[in-house]
Amino acid sequence: MFLKGFQKYSLIIFCFVALFSCKSSKLIEQPIVEIPKEIEKPKVEPSNETIANFLSEYLNLKYKDRSFETYMYVSVKHQRLYLIKGDSTIRKYSISTAKKGVGSKKNSYKTPPGLHTIKRKIGKDVPEGGIMVSRVYKGSKAKILTSKTKADGDYVTSRIMWLQGEEPGVNKGRNMDSYNRFIYIHGTAEEGLIGEPASHGCIRMTNKDVIELFDLIDEGTPILILKY
Repeated sequence: MFLKGFQKYSLIIFCFVALFSCKSSKLIEQPIVEIPKEIEKPKVEPSNETIANFLSEYLNLKYKDRSFETYMYVSVKHQRLYLIKGDSTIRKYSISTAKKGVGSKKNSYKTPPGLHTIKRKIGKDVPEGGIMVSRVYKGSKAKILTSKTKADGDYVTSRIMWLQGEEPGVNKGRNMDSYNRFIYIHGTAEEGLIGEPASHGCIRMTNKDVIELFDLIDEGTPILILKY
């Protein structure tokens, strides 16, 4: 039974990685034949149904002691956040993860991988674009930049969903603890950079989207972050 379960789990992982991988095809050089330059294939994003089906089975196999009726999935590769209920994707958002990539160590400025839950929701009555400093709104609003422009600060705006790591040694404990690193889902002044890695470790959303997501999920909702 264990072997069969492990084989099934391994097969799901292999298929999931293959599903999200996008490799360029290379032409084999032949004598006296000019080889055209390699053309990179565009990233092809799997359908919402495919993602939901794969993830539901993956999560239920890997984390058998948890319930995943409603959960979120962050694809770092595609810079997307999916809100999934059962086997259906009910929302999909463009996001921005860390400019420095994926990682869990303290002061790495990277987005931590693995299973998390929403530990705290903060900012219910903050106006759209309202700036929170140390999770407190003090009355200021950010100038929202819709072009690919850096703001004059790393503003946390509109809403905060504070992540807690659920995997010791991956995103929980010692120097790799997502909660102690203050990893949030939050709004940003740099909306023009949404869709590409640009944050200092958090998951950024547009202000409109983060307010909508805040109202759709509860504290305790699982969120899986993968580089695929």
